[in-house]
Amino acid sequence: MKLSLAAAALAAGLMTALPATAQDKMTVLLDWFVNPDHAPLIVAKEKGFFKDAGLDVNLVAPADPNDPPKQVAAGNAELAISYQPQLQIQVAEGLPLVRVGTLVSTPLTSLVVLRDGPVKSIKDLKGRKVGFSVGGFEDAILGAMLEKSGLTLKDVELVNVNFSLSPALLAGQVDAVIGAYRNFELAQLDIEGKPGKAFYPEEEGVPAYDELIIVANREKAGDDRLKRFLGAVERATFYILNHPEEAQAAFVNGRPELNDELNRRAWANTLPRFTHSPAALDAGRWTRFAEFLKARGLIRKVEPVETYAVTIR
Repeated sequence: MKLSLAAAALAAGLMTALPATAQDKMTVLLDWFVNPDHAPLIVAKEKGFFKDAGLDVNLVAPADPNDPPKQVAAGNAELAISYQPQLQIQVAEGLPLVRVGTLVSTPLTSLVVLRDGPVKSIKDLKGRKVGFSVGGFEDAILGAMLEKSGLTLKDVELVNVNFSLSPALLAGQVDAVIGAYRNFELAQLDIEGKPGKAFYPEEEGVPAYDELIIVANREKAGDDRLKRFLGAVERATFYILNHPEEAQAAFVNGRPELNDELNRRAWANTLPRFTHSPAALDAGRWTRFAEFLKARGLIRKVEPVETYAVTIR
């Protein structure tokens, strides 16, 4: 009996001395600086959900928001946060990328004007200035919205305001901005005492699309880590929905700059837009948007969705 107890004690000691199981490392490049759009990722890391899935995830904000998909295509990171329209255009250009998950499954982009300004309808934009930050895709969205109201891009003056969308609108530099996020810029304008009014692309002739998606290198679509990663993100999403206050506290932990009024409002505005099933894919919706991009001249042909978007099972 004494020998058995001694052997058990020795075995327990050896188990305690063994190193913890090594976790699989993953680098995830964000699309921009950390903000409420990334809440499921931040919460999954802060609450240990990635760790529970055997993953050591490094979330990296890029110096240039155009770089993350290119870095993944080059094999310099496992995953990147990107946008459905951007992916479809980049795949058409030959980048070996594939969508493996979704964070935000509704459009966030909108056309914003000042509520008390002269623009009450899209028709009122005739002869006025519209600010934008990213050419190409935003032009296509604006063009479709204008056409639904009987106008064309030739009826407005486009002004590149870079990422100063709200400041340009507040300063009177432009009469409207395209590309403003409805969950962020509208709150920003309200805080400044100049409430905004948004016109939503999906209500003005533009097919609905996934705003924020997760992309991988096409060659790595079968990586076992992806399933575990998406499972942890889904777990974090439900934690956010079930425990919004605790989740918000985890989100700002170590990031006091995110605990201001603007980010708190953006947090509340973004919660209903997170997809409840990050791995799920609506192929029909993706095809419809590809057809829209083709009609607007941004891609030459509509590729089969399965060639650039997959469901990880």
